[in-house]
Amino acid sequence: MRAFFLQELPAVVIPIVLVLNADSRFSLPAKILVGAFLVHYLQRTFIFPFLIRGGKPTPLIIFLMAMSFCLFNGYMQCASLIRYANYTNNRMEEWNFSVGLLIFAFGLRTNIVCDSILRNLRAPGETGYKIPQGDMFKYLTAANLWGEAIEWVGFAIACWSLQSFAFAFFACLYLSGRSYSHHAWYKSKFEDYPSERKIFIPFVI
Repeated sequence: MRAFFLQELPAVVIPIVLVLNADSRFSLPAKILVGAFLVHYLQRTFIFPFLIRGGKPTPLIIFLMAMSFCLFNGYMQCASLIRYANYTNNRMEEWNFSVGLLIFAFGLRTNIVCDSILRNLRAPGETGYKIPQGDMFKYLTAANLWGEAIEWVGFAIACWSLQSFAFAFFACLYLSGRSYSHHAWYKSKFEDYPSERKIFIPFVI
């Protein structure tokens, strides 16, 4: 819990420092996009870790890699929006801005809801493993991870920048790999695992 909190914290602190030192180039569209970025990481830093039940110790190398990613990616995404994007208010009238934010919101909602489903699979005192049910778990094994990937795809569409698309690409690669591992584990653990559930793309793969 403590490790997760600390590793995600730079992705909150760095954007806030950049916002506090922003100049007139920090436009309203950029403020909305930085706000979306912060909504995700505020939830992941100050809410999600404290809802985790049990959990395993985080290896030091994994912790340091995750913290470094949050540090550098937090700077890259938000500095590009605050200092270099030069968006005008007309940006909010472009199709990709509203569509991207809607996709981001759907991904965020899916991630939070599916994380909650996983946390509540077992009642207090219960042991053993269960197959998660409901929401996007109807279609995907790791619906919570898919939700997070969808967030960053939406964010990239809304920003329409090299930095945001690089982040979305990395998120999809990393989270699809984790999804594959989860899918293989569930199929090995449960003979009756739903055959219609896919790894990362609903109805496809």
